[in-house]
Amino acid sequence: MAAHGTDNTFFLATLGCKVNQYESQALREAWTARGLVEVDAARAARTVCISTCAVTAKAVADGRAAVRRAHRENPEAAIVVTGCAAQVLAREFRALPGVARVVPQQNKASLLCCGVNAPLAARGPHCPGGTPDRGETDGIPPYPPFAIVAYDRSRAVVKVQDGCSHRCTYCVVPLTRGESRSRPPAETLAEAERLLKAGFRELVLNGINLSQYGRDFATPHDFWDLVALLEKNLAPEWAGRARIRLSSLEPGQLGAKALDVLGESSLVAPHLHLSLQSGSRDVLRRMGRGHYDPGTLPRFCKDLAGIFPRFGFGADILSGFPGETDEDAAETEALCEALPFSYAHVFPYSRRPGTPAANWPGQLDPETRKARAARLRALLERKSRAFLESCRALPEVVVACELSEHDPERIGGGVNEFYGECRFAEGHAPEKSLSRALVKARPVGVGDGWLWVETLAEARAP
Repeated sequence: MAAHGTDNTFFLATLGCKVNQYESQALREAWTARGLVEVDAARAARTVCISTCAVTAKAVADGRAAVRRAHRENPEAAIVVTGCAAQVLAREFRALPGVARVVPQQNKASLLCCGVNAPLAARGPHCPGGTPDRGETDGIPPYPPFAIVAYDRSRAVVKVQDGCSHRCTYCVVPLTRGESRSRPPAETLAEAERLLKAGFRELVLNGINLSQYGRDFATPHDFWDLVALLEKNLAPEWAGRARIRLSSLEPGQLGAKALDVLGESSLVAPHLHLSLQSGSRDVLRRMGRGHYDPGTLPRFCKDLAGIFPRFGFGADILSGFPGETDEDAAETEALCEALPFSYAHVFPYSRRPGTPAANWPGQLDPETRKARAARLRALLERKSRAFLESCRALPEVVVACELSEHDPERIGGGVNEFYGECRFAEGHAPEKSLSRALVKARPVGVGDGWLWVETLAEARAP
């Protein structure tokens, strides 16, 4: 029989991207400040909140499965479904067993003040975002009022932008999160300072589309201006003691200004991740992403090597887009071969209802999409292995430490400055006190997608 929680208990499950994770942390902090108690399993909670993702069909299926699993574990719990899938599939989620309330993504901020353990109550008078069960956006502030003072992982996400005003033909995000909105630089700086003072030593600047950061400001401002502002204000105290990691960028952001800002930075980690999607100009145009030329990337990477002699380089790539020919796929493979990738995430195209590409002719069969994705993955896994082997020869790397899931009293691993996964060899793991710290470690071997490391005598970075 399920163990049911008291009226002030909640369990929060988060699916999808780091932006979702950040918003869940903001909700967690708001609810605990109101006296609610978080529990570590759905079976112990009075209310279960599930923050969903809609970026692929699998992500939506995972959301449905999470709801059914929570109801199976605790039939008496009130389930609140929010997030991107709740925005576009509210009726479907509302019909699932145990669901008491569906809060669309564009009204998620209402949960900050409404709370989660009164799922059928009317919203408070000062609650942003309108009535949560309606899919309307009237009253939503220019930038959703999410903010955090802590994080539940060793590397803290700092959300600086939401929404997207560029409607790629395959992407459901503009339907779920609305137009692009940017967080004021002063708020971003204040949050970064809070997190550093709280003990976090790696901050990840994150958003839905960082290339649109600042376009809604009255005065010209872009993402690189924000990075420069953080450098100016944080580096005097934190250079050499903390680092900033940049989340997904568009290739069009990588130009002279990027090189200038990165060249002056003492905080930014030597790692870039791109929303590349394809190496074919024709495919990019059909995707609605004809505003950048992937052919400029090899030269940029060569110039970047003058700033970062070694850097991690990753990308998101979509294979099997409608109308993609063998020649298009070959162009993407050739570009991936030419670029210094240390990893990449490859996704077969997934039809998303409500997007233009979902109904286009030229849909490729699932076998072709999967086969092209498999070829790309094999190519990129080979490059990833080569990068890890090259890192093995380094005298040291600097790891942002994460507690082990199996032994919460010790560090299990973390990521190094190049965004390479590191695991501590047996008998060489730091103590719990170094969780969140930047720790110097010596590479000693290569595992299946990670680097084996040992702590150095002077482990903690300055």
